[in-house]
Amino acid sequence: MQKVISVYIRPFYPRMAVGFAIKVLGTIMDLFLPWILAYMIDNVIPLGDKRRIVEWGFVMLLCSVVAAIGTVTANRMASKVGSDVTERLRHDLFEKILYLSNSGTDAWGKPSLIARLTTDTYNVHQAVSRLQRLGVRAPILLFGGLCMTLSLDAALAGVLLCMMPLLALILYVVSKKSIPMYLALQESVDAFVRLVREDISGIRVIKALSKTEYESKRFDAINREVVERERKAGMLMAVTDPSMNLLLNIGLVLVVIAGAYRVNAGQSEVGKILAFLTYFAIILNAMLSISKMFVIISKAIASSDRIVQILDAEDERDWKALAQSFAKQEEEKGGKAEGQESLALEFRDVSFSYNGGKPNLSHICFALKKGETLGIIGATGSGKSTIANLLMRFYDVEEGQVLVDGVNVKEWDLGELRSRFGVVFQNDSIFENTIFENVRLGRKLTEEQIQEALLYARASEFVEKKSGKGQEKLDIKGANLSGGQKQRVLIARALAARPDFLILDDSSSALDYKTDAALRKEIAVHFQDTTTVIIAQRVSSIRHADHILVLEDGKVIGYGRHESLMRECELYREIAASQMGEG
Repeated sequence: MQKVISVYIRPFYPRMAVGFAIKVLGTIMDLFLPWILAYMIDNVIPLGDKRRIVEWGFVMLLCSVVAAIGTVTANRMASKVGSDVTERLRHDLFEKILYLSNSGTDAWGKPSLIARLTTDTYNVHQAVSRLQRLGVRAPILLFGGLCMTLSLDAALAGVLLCMMPLLALILYVVSKKSIPMYLALQESVDAFVRLVREDISGIRVIKALSKTEYESKRFDAINREVVERERKAGMLMAVTDPSMNLLLNIGLVLVVIAGAYRVNAGQSEVGKILAFLTYFAIILNAMLSISKMFVIISKAIASSDRIVQILDAEDERDWKALAQSFAKQEEEKGGKAEGQESLALEFRDVSFSYNGGKPNLSHICFALKKGETLGIIGATGSGKSTIANLLMRFYDVEEGQVLVDGVNVKEWDLGELRSRFGVVFQNDSIFENTIFENVRLGRKLTEEQIQEALLYARASEFVEKKSGKGQEKLDIKGANLSGGQKQRVLIARALAARPDFLILDDSSSALDYKTDAALRKEIAVHFQDTTTVIIAQRVSSIRHADHILVLEDGKVIGYGRHESLMRECELYREIAASQMGEG
């Protein structure tokens, strides 16, 4: 919470100070009203002077108007500050999430990041806004009301003061226990969001496998957990209002009894007792408001801690200084090896593990010259996509080196490195936008470049049939496109900027063999200078590659051209035989 206050709230201190001053003025006007009423009842009305009664009536009206205007103005300013603080916080949190490394994203989990960006920032917004509204007004009403009661009748005020330590103890105990409970609740919400996200994304699979009842039971379990934790936290916080009401009402009864005796004995007056009861109601409402503030603050502290965890995490922007340091170390070691400049992409004895356990890749080596093509094939989970992730430095290798144009990827500026790649990932994203905008994706590309990319990706034939010639809006995840059409749009996106390096990760799995062959021919003819990595399940997609890498359990079991692998690599020969009938 300290970082949220110092970084995001402190810049608004001047504006908040003005709002506080207006709020204080309006609250003080509210406090004067019962005192003026008591003075009129005890001192003005008995004199029978109508002019003075009217004068004091106007004073009460003026106080009421100032209080109303001050409260409305201060509340509007508080809402503006709250929204501005939350806007900045959400912006920085979203930007941080975008720059998190893939390892960081994997560690936190996407549902948790979504919850922190939505639910947690909302809790902080509530705290900032409500604190400025109730956090100023309630304490002033509480302590101001006590001061006013002391000025009216010190003996009766002593009855209320005796209740204050008990009320403070209740607030302390409840707030101390509530913060851990709200942290646990937010963790359950993360799991809840994760399950909902997975089930909605895979709803067709669930229906196809008749697993709706199974998923309903899973949902019920996590839903019950969230409800139970929310119920426990709510029950704890619900203790405050009844407890304070009980104590304050006991105090009120004692005040009425003591006040009756004092009026009967001539030690107090009716107007003072009436004002005292009004102040008592004000103090009661102030205490209830403070108890509500403790609920809001408890949630905000738990949420802000979760937000700061992300804001303080290392991201890819921190790698820039490390890259400069690494480059300096490499330079001191003697720079690049002879002949290294002629290689476009190179893996030097690379080993990598996602979780630090069993290696996902072990001692991978290959080298490509400019314009060459590497085909990668292997069983599911053999590490094919991991190679693409390491090339673009979504993860860092544990052993060995990954080099692009002879330079270790750790020395590259990430933006410059990735701008040189065109890539189609497995299960890549189609956005809810036009086909043209899905290809452009915010880059400075002309319509001619987009049309050309669609042509080379063999997508122009179906794009022209759709209304608007590329201007038709696609559904989320391209639901109104077939699997093959999606892949051709994604390939067009990768080709549109004419990248130096092209990575196609299982990008033709939904294409028929004829379209796949035509696509590869277009790339071979029009992107001769582009170094290409094709990750595929089909031998036909990579058989003409300059180099073919065969993986099994993260290890290289074959490397060469199609003909040599057919002779020397049993796994490759088995795959080819099963798919193409070759022996």
